[in-house]
Amino acid sequence: SLSIAPISQFHVGAIAKGKSGRLYFGANMEFTGLPLNQSVHAEQSAICHAWLKGEPEIIDITINYSPCGHCRQFMNELHGAENLLIQLPNLPAKTLAEYLPDAFGPSDLLIDQPLLTPINHGLPESGIDELTNAAIDALNKSHAPYSKNLCGLALRTPDGQIFTGRYAENAAFNPSISPFQVALISMTMAGVEVTDINEVSLVELHYNVISLKEECERLLHQLNPQATLTYHQL
Repeated sequence: SLSIAPISQFHVGAIAKGKSGRLYFGANMEFTGLPLNQSVHAEQSAICHAWLKGEPEIIDITINYSPCGHCRQFMNELHGAENLLIQLPNLPAKTLAEYLPDAFGPSDLLIDQPLLTPINHGLPESGIDELTNAAIDALNKSHAPYSKNLCGLALRTPDGQIFTGRYAENAAFNPSISPFQVALISMTMAGVEVTDINEVSLVELHYNVISLKEECERLLHQLNPQATLTYHQL
């Protein structure tokens, strides 16, 4: 019911079950006028929802359609991926390994802190303003073991609510998800329209080999060209 699918009209929902026993909802998101790689898959949505809530491991994910290859690879980045069960309608549960045999993942690149591993990179608050400090807090929890470009974002709605997003890279690179997309997941799961953005603060590292600034600007312009964006490098 929270799916946003103006392009495909194909609505997908997912529920991730954490090791804590808590359930985290997710839904697919598409954005008119933007490339399809800006879309968020339902599995990504549920997983990032759990990540933002501090869940250290997902043990089970239920989806109303079979996960695409993109999502299978995204799930393979997770802490505990080898034990993850996938539930589909009218089918017995199967492990991710059964859906993604001979998988390539973080361990192949010698990464020992997969996605969902609790982490704090320890960069101090800037003192610039509340929104930027929220973005730095998100940056400190981001997952960027391949590019090393820690990146976080915070956005504020007209009524003063703040939503944050963290960058999450993937061993296969393409299934990586931007901090802006993660913040939009948080908004959607809270029942807030993704166009209801007043201002955005994006923070990343000054020695980065990549940058998410242009991608963020493009997405913000499509959602609400009247919103302001501030950009900081640490």
